[in-house]
Amino acid sequence: MSLQRKRTAVCLALSGFLLLSTGFTQNGAQPVKINVDGRVIETNTTTLSPERILSREGITLSDRDEYQITKTDRETEITVYRAVPVTVEFQGESREVLTSKPTVGEVLTELGYNLNDVEADLGFEAKVTDGSRIILTDSAAKIAEQERLAEEERQRALAAQKIETAQGELNYASALTMEASAYLPSDGGGSGITASGMMAQRGVAAVDPDVIPLGTRLYIPGYGEAIAADTGGAIIGHKIDLCMEDYGEAMQFGRRDITVYVLA
Repeated sequence: MSLQRKRTAVCLALSGFLLLSTGFTQNGAQPVKINVDGRVIETNTTTLSPERILSREGITLSDRDEYQITKTDRETEITVYRAVPVTVEFQGESREVLTSKPTVGEVLTELGYNLNDVEADLGFEAKVTDGSRIILTDSAAKIAEQERLAEEERQRALAAQKIETAQGELNYASALTMEASAYLPSDGGGSGITASGMMAQRGVAAVDPDVIPLGTRLYIPGYGEAIAADTGGAIIGHKIDLCMEDYGEAMQFGRRDITVYVLA
């Protein structure tokens, strides 16, 4: 073999070796993305140790710093969470802690709080930053506050529902469509005593207590104010029996559908 051919063979062999070596290195290294201190570092590595990867990139961790690893088909991502001071206030007490947990919920869990028992003003999913101030309230207290606000809203809604009567405006809680009939004080047992103990007279209504509780104040257009104070065997469901003063008035009223306003 000539000298020229020997040189050519050696060059080809070296080129093949370099190609094989380069291919092995590229195929063996894995892409890694590091999120740390507000910056992103992208590198390739063959090591499986996150600590070694971070150290190689000059990233040091304190005792309270943490990192999380997520993997996809394309790369491995390492996110470093630096420990920061956080203040937690609960029931008049304040405590400052150093934590590297990324969210409010994780910080509270780390501190031993049951997330079902407390509410955080920032929300459990809020990101923790240097100097975050987390104010906690008892869940029971929050429920009580929600109930109070709901009652205030109900009262405002009631105040907005008014009906014009001969006696002026009346606030009502609800309006029911009912089948109405009329009766006389002497009807029934003839004693004139209602189921609630009141004397039967104009302004007394017999109702189904499952629909309108006894003692409820009512307003019926064309009849006036009444109180649910009596019951009757035929008064079931959305039916109401109104006590009239005399037979003629009761006959004239007859049986009809009316709107019954339950007064607030």
